Amino acid sequence: MFPELNEFLRCKTPAAWVDVALQNQDVMLIDHGNCEKKAAGAAFQLMFRYVDRPDLQHKMSRLAREELRHFEQVLSLIRKRGIELRNVGSSRYAAGLRELGRNHGPYRLTDTLVIGAFIEARSCERFAMLVPHLDEELGRFYHGLLKSEARHFQDYLKLAVQANGGPEDERVADFMAIEQKLIEEPDSEFRFHSGPLVN
Repeated sequence: MFPELNEFLRCKTPAAWVDVALQNQDVMLIDHGNCEKKAAGAAFQLMFRYVDRPDLQHKMSRLAREELRHFEQVLSLIRKRGIELRNVGSSRYAAGLRELGRNHGPYRLTDTLVIGAFIEARSCERFAMLVPHLDEELGRFYHGLLKSEARHFQDYLKLAVQANGGPEDERVADFMAIEQKLIEEPDSEFRFHSGPLVN
């Protein structure tokens, strides 16, 4: 794993989540594909909303292309494994983070980028947790995603600092607390970013 990423996340994914993920790999892959599409869409939204920021334009364009490529790779795995595509609702994770986000002035961009950093960091951490337990093909694929997800996390964080005119450590700490709660509290349905299932 990546030390900077580990320091950013306040908690590890519960082992109980990993156990459920391994038992529900069809849902895991479908929801993972959904997450890749949403990540590309979020990058496009930022590009259209903040056209006057060349660094953001460059990094989000690259990120969107990579996320769509990852979606295509997940879709290929889904088809190869004979998994039937179906609607899988979103977890409360991203929405829970966005509840803390400010929707006014220059703070909107900073908070949106910080939320993006958390989503990418947690995705990377979960891929790393899963890799040792997966079959060779899926394990190799998820291991191959680690570097790009870590880079996406770093890009979001750098852009957030740039948008804010410097670090906003207290604000990041607020999101850390919410993110930890979303990861550790039980959920009723398994998703890629859910907490452990209710017993």
